[in-house]
Amino acid sequence: MKKTALLLLTSLFFLTGFGQEITGQWNGALKVQRTQLRLVFNVTKTGNGLSSTMDSPDQGAKGIPTTTTSFENSILKITIANAKIEYEGTLGNDNIIAGTFKQGAQSFPMTLTKEKIEKEKPVRPQEPTKPYAYYSEEITFENKKAGISLAGTLTLPNKEGIFPVVILISGSGPQNRDEELLGHKPFLVISDYLTKNGMAVLRYDDRGTALSKGDFKTATSADFATDVEAGINYLKTRKEIDKKKIGLMGHSEGGLIAPMVAGKSKDVSFIVLLAGTGIQGDKLLLLQQYLIGKASGVSEEDLQKNETANRKIFDIVNKSANLEKLNIDLTNYIKQTLKDSANAEKPADMSEDDFVKLKVSQIANPWMQYFIKYNPSPALETVKCPVLAINGEKDLQVPPKENLEAIKKALIKGGNKKITTIEFPNLNHLFQECKTGLPEEYATIEQTFSPTALTEIVKWIQAQTK
Repeated sequence: MKKTALLLLTSLFFLTGFGQEITGQWNGALKVQRTQLRLVFNVTKTGNGLSSTMDSPDQGAKGIPTTTTSFENSILKITIANAKIEYEGTLGNDNIIAGTFKQGAQSFPMTLTKEKIEKEKPVRPQEPTKPYAYYSEEITFENKKAGISLAGTLTLPNKEGIFPVVILISGSGPQNRDEELLGHKPFLVISDYLTKNGMAVLRYDDRGTALSKGDFKTATSADFATDVEAGINYLKTRKEIDKKKIGLMGHSEGGLIAPMVAGKSKDVSFIVLLAGTGIQGDKLLLLQQYLIGKASGVSEEDLQKNETANRKIFDIVNKSANLEKLNIDLTNYIKQTLKDSANAEKPADMSEDDFVKLKVSQIANPWMQYFIKYNPSPALETVKCPVLAINGEKDLQVPPKENLEAIKKALIKGGNKKITTIEFPNLNHLFQECKTGLPEEYATIEQTFSPTALTEIVKWIQAQTK
């Protein structure tokens, strides 16, 4: 789950730092596994000394508050305690800081400069290049229920013929048709592999993203489900598509949406859930936050404090009857937490009101409210077609054991006996071979999608469509 909205609230409150005399934007780049990862420290002066934030442009992260910032005897020190990050460097006469970036047990040399560092094109060996060995067509289709048009790509093994088809459904956050994130294009890689193996594939830009119309910010998973239904209706108009062999493949939130559609549609003949969710959103977020924090080296005491704060927030959301009251309740709770906790300080360069508004806006938006309250089990119980549900062993965003077990239990409860579940060793949420499974690792890995997982997916689909 892209990209990813499912990472909101991992650390609700942050500490701020202090120091002196080194303000401005400092740019650096880490070299990790032959991949460049740009980092930016924004240092500002405060009444107490110095404060800073960190950006990670290649990971789509901006304004990450730091814990401490100091500058003494030409030495800059910056820490982010909850991520176990430390940077220490010496400012030279050439206005360049030579130093070391540490995270946990890992250490990397990193030079900081005032000059902006341009994005380096990452090495992505699996990404296909044109001309493709199959037919590819840019298409649009209408979601009449929402009154919007969606743009995408339909690939066919050959221009002529009749083929089974798979619709790809992206994870959380605004995604283009390739589900592009952190330099990877998972849906392009998956589409290429499926089409080369005899299947048509429809992938499309999320509503309000790239060439698709509509408003992404006001939409929920239920709204995105109507986009998938519109895609099915479009495919039924194409002479190249076998109408009895239309399948859905959803990643992360897409794996939540696919059962919504399949349970109501006789046109769906199979579904593939890539790290799909099986437990209610609030429980998933708490589990996700705990596992990511633990893998990042956060202490058990701090993990429990975060869980207590976020559990209360989710409880407020679950009990909310209207948006106005939800905003009031969340505002009051976060303000009280700031008042009660000496460690729950806001960034020094942000007013308390702005800080509280930011936190409330992360929670009290349509998508997050829906996700927190949504339990996938009832929809899964209505799915009667064959289901393949797969996860990576090291997935920290949608943990495999809890979710695969819940998916299987719900399907069986509904009377579905055509269930296959697989937990792939050593794969993360994006189905990359990895070391830790942490989201910060995604951009540094050259592999976009495990060939082993691709092989198993195709083998299973071919068994359903032969």
